[in-house]
Amino acid sequence: SMLVVSVVALLGLAVDPRVITGAPAWMKPLKFAVSITIYGATLLWMLTFIPDRPRLVAAISWGVFLGLGIEMVLIVMQVLRNTTSHFNQETPFDAAVFTAMGAVIAGMWLLNAIVAFLLARRRFAEAPIVWGVRLGLVAGLLGMTVAFLMTQPTPDQDALIAATGSSSIVGAHAVGVADGGPGLPVVGWSTDGGDLRVAHFVGLHGLQVLPLLGLALVRFGSSWLPMRDRSRLVGVAATFWIALTLLLTWQALREQPLIAPDALTLLALGLLIAVTAGVSGAVLARAWRTGA
Repeated sequence: SMLVVSVVALLGLAVDPRVITGAPAWMKPLKFAVSITIYGATLLWMLTFIPDRPRLVAAISWGVFLGLGIEMVLIVMQVLRNTTSHFNQETPFDAAVFTAMGAVIAGMWLLNAIVAFLLARRRFAEAPIVWGVRLGLVAGLLGMTVAFLMTQPTPDQDALIAATGSSSIVGAHAVGVADGGPGLPVVGWSTDGGDLRVAHFVGLHGLQVLPLLGLALVRFGSSWLPMRDRSRLVGVAATFWIALTLLLTWQALREQPLIAPDALTLLALGLLIAVTAGVSGAVLARAWRTGA
């Protein structure tokens, strides 16, 4: 279904010149459709590891299908109405749309937490894959949690609400600047201020990166590298990924664009990379010595 929406959104980009909040009107449906396609394929694969709970798996599957289906319908509807879907409080109808979208995302978080809980209690593949899936779900939950920060009113919105009792927009992707300003191509992440979508994106795609790393280590790892050490490498990578998501959140909340980090952010990133490389090297060196 989302692949079909992607094609429709691409056609919209080609023939519809409208711009909403500084971006082509059909860019948001396209980005969401592609993201949901990847997420759906990943979750379907993970649910195959729960063969003994068919009713629960069916409930999760239908919950995700209906929830994200509703989310997509509302996004496309607002594009057709030539208005925004996220943070829109301009009319009672727009506010109800955004409230419904928020409820859907909260439901998605809960369903993912249930899957993470179920897979934390069973061994369903080689250990590196198991840990990749488990820790990928944790990273994905963290990425989803970052999205809830976007729903909080900005200082300017708080001031407007205090003065007038209402605001047509409550919440924002950007921090320190208004949404819709200069941004990176395609993704639209702000180049003038912080942007919480960066950490949201990185955290969510831990769902794919970490299981794929575990799978690659199982399939292509050297014979001298025991499965236990391959699992440790997955754990090191997951720690890096989760820490990077938190670092990017911290950077955004300090109103820094992704492409313009200050010295403190660069220092934190450098330390994170150095520690990750050091621990990975120690695991590999120990395995090599043991194998030798």
